[in-house]
Amino acid sequence: MSQPPLLNSFSQALATAPSEQALRSRFMDGVSTYFGIQRWGIYLLDHQQSLLSYDVEGVSSAFVERYNQIGKSVDHVLAYVQQYHAPAHEEMVFPAGGWQQSQLYQRCCVEYDHTHIMTGPIVGQGQMIGTIHFARVGPTPAFSHHDLSNLGAVCTHLSACLALLRQQIPMPENVNLGTLTPREVQIIQLVAQGLTNTQIGKELWITQNSVKQALKRIFKKLNVSSRTEMVFKARDVISNASSP
Repeated sequence: MSQPPLLNSFSQALATAPSEQALRSRFMDGVSTYFGIQRWGIYLLDHQQSLLSYDVEGVSSAFVERYNQIGKSVDHVLAYVQQYHAPAHEEMVFPAGGWQQSQLYQRCCVEYDHTHIMTGPIVGQGQMIGTIHFARVGPTPAFSHHDLSNLGAVCTHLSACLALLRQQIPMPENVNLGTLTPREVQIIQLVAQGLTNTQIGKELWITQNSVKQALKRIFKKLNVSSRTEMVFKARDVISNASSP
């Protein structure tokens, strides 16, 4: 499978992203060109290694929720990535023909016909802070050593860019996380889980408009302009609220 030069263009686009949201958008918009994939996503983790936020293409939020609840624990490809902080695909960890017989495939991936999968680590501060997930569907070739090497390069660049952008995010003086109400913290937590305004409203038994107005107040308090930036700035509050 022929591929455009990876590091000369895609990594440069990542390196020049002015914000974390732009970085994630450029990754999601451009990565499929280089890997011949039909499904892909970024999953970011909090300090407790729980799912903080995600961007996905080709699968639904219901799939992400199902994977997080019942698929992650039986994902042997992810286990390899967690152990070695290196990318892996299904043929590295399953015997020949074993992928489609695996619990992960049967529980989560069969619905989307994930013929081949590949996962890579996003690292920071000495630990894994996220993952990149790729899938090919239908009669497509397996991921090659070249794909694996390219994913390793992308993971390195994305990790470095993400770390740099997070260091550069200023915390305005008027931002006071202590002004967030318990309900606002609940809403931020649900946004971090990937829920839409409609889903948040159903979860909290409030109207969609109430969720929308609450988000406006939160954005103003935190001086942010996106849901991703909101979740990042409030990450410590989320972690404390989630702790037993």
